[in-house]
Amino acid sequence: MKTTFESLLTGLASVLLATPALAEEPKQFATDRAAVQVHTIASGLDNPWSVEVLPDGAYIVTELGGGLRIIRDGKASAPITGVPKVARKGQGGLLDVALDPGFQTSRTLFLSMSVTDGGNQGTAVMRAVLSKDGKSLTQTQELFRMNRFTGKGQHFGSRIAIAADGSLFFGIGDRGERDRAQDMRDHAGAILHIKPDGSIPADNPYKDGKAGLAELWSKGHRNPQGIAIDPANRQLITVEHGARGGDEINTPEPGKNYGWPVITFGKDYSGAEIGVGQAADGYEQPLYYWDPSIAPGAIDVYHGAMFPQWEGNLLVSALKYQLLARLERDESGAVVAEERLFEGEFGRIRDVKVAPDGSILMLTDGDDGALLRVSASNRS
Repeated sequence: MKTTFESLLTGLASVLLATPALAEEPKQFATDRAAVQVHTIASGLDNPWSVEVLPDGAYIVTELGGGLRIIRDGKASAPITGVPKVARKGQGGLLDVALDPGFQTSRTLFLSMSVTDGGNQGTAVMRAVLSKDGKSLTQTQELFRMNRFTGKGQHFGSRIAIAADGSLFFGIGDRGERDRAQDMRDHAGAILHIKPDGSIPADNPYKDGKAGLAELWSKGHRNPQGIAIDPANRQLITVEHGARGGDEINTPEPGKNYGWPVITFGKDYSGAEIGVGQAADGYEQPLYYWDPSIAPGAIDVYHGAMFPQWEGNLLVSALKYQLLARLERDESGAVVAEERLFEGEFGRIRDVKVAPDGSILMLTDGDDGALLRVSASNRS
């Protein structure tokens, strides 16, 4: 028979288990230009890779293993059905999600992913329609599939940026075979540009297919995992992984070559030199680079009311040093200062996205990934 004291403890434990946990207090940080706080919107995600904000304020998130989920009120939905099968190998899987500019009425979205063909893997881009209840994808169509698949599990890219005309820009890495980035008949190591139906835009530099593949926009990229379009001037901005050093921010222009592996600011993992040096005729210089590497996961441009002091800054998520880099630019667009935020506080940061309200969303990498929100501190 239990004592009165033991009965009291048992009853107290039952009450505590039945009581919802209090919301986690946001973490406070002082930065060079603003006081900010970071709180967890949701956790327990399986290697989340990309996030977008839906018109109703919920979030849609991709997971590398193929899960596409909606997060609402801090809870992740069951996986959305109808997502095409992905090739989960190495760095490959379900990658980016991007919303069509007319999503509120069309419910159309785009996905990038690694897929299998004949036992090998490559990057593909899909279009689909999200059901009104958010539980399934319909009208799924493959818009693009890269032309050379291999068994390697690295450097698939691949985020999507949607231009004002609705066309899609996206990157594909060199697939671990560096010379492919200089092959004009190979989709690897490139920024690509297609219409939302998969056809070729009129402003593509090789649209006739004679001097290069019609989808190519620029070449010489090692592994561009971040891409954004600055709405202020419609400039395309990418960030890509270097080898041992040499991560780059570029502003890819049509028909230009960004150097990999002929020129680079990094070295091979063995310590050996790569290519001919840091510059050569016919190859573009990066807007900015890191050495040593920070392993950039994504890039966005800050425009928003919450942090006016960050207006026009570049935000880059980083895996290696587990940070968010904030880059200030001058009137010419050149990077003039870098501040590293949250280093080591939340783990590897895979994605960064400026939300409609001006807050900043981040996804942490791993099998217990989290969706975080950076907002102005409410402490005076």
